[in-house]
Amino acid sequence: MTTATFPRSEAGDPWCLTPGRAADLLQHAPWRRFATVGDSLSAGTGDPRSGYGELGWPDRVAGVLRRIRPDLAFLNVAEAGATTSRVLRTQLDRLAEFGPDLVHVPSGANDLFRTDPDYAAIATALDELYGRAAATGAQLTAFTLGRAFVVPRFPDWTDRVRRVNGIVRELAARHGAVLVDMWDHPVNDRPDLISADGVHFAAPGQAVMAAEVARGLARLLDGEARR
Repeated sequence: MTTATFPRSEAGDPWCLTPGRAADLLQHAPWRRFATVGDSLSAGTGDPRSGYGELGWPDRVAGVLRRIRPDLAFLNVAEAGATTSRVLRTQLDRLAEFGPDLVHVPSGANDLFRTDPDYAAIATALDELYGRAAATGAQLTAFTLGRAFVVPRFPDWTDRVRRVNGIVRELAARHGAVLVDMWDHPVNDRPDLISADGVHFAAPGQAVMAAEVARGLARLLDGEARR
């Protein structure tokens, strides 16, 4: 039986992009005001890993965009543990004041940490959040949650994630968001992916998510250029 091998460094990781390569993909990017709102996923929380840079995915993306637009302004008001309702109460006014042209919005992960999640309420709250973020005139980005994200105390956790991912996919399509679908991404199979807290993607996942955001934005720009 063949044992799977996994990258041990960012330089040798086929799913990662160097900052220079990411900047090449986004060389025509128009964005000058990048913001992230949401929870710890939006904040880029995760443990370090040998061989990988320590920056979370939002700071990586901001660094790439600054290579193209040195005057880029970056706002990250994401808060660990924030539910969608808390994001609506405490972060959206600051987002509007900032005046973004690119915004990352959350995926409702913390809304699942309940005995019986109300999926209709989650969908309604996320729809309001995405709508208010889009009303700033900004391009939106979003993730689906990865299958490696497991909370053992909830036996139905995988179903919970599948259901909220379905909501996110529908809303991303409705609001024109660039969706980075991490649910079944190959990075989920890596043994070193999850941080010690059992929840957050460690540095390899942060690097891959940043690369996938860059690829998603590049596809958006390519599609617009072909119109």
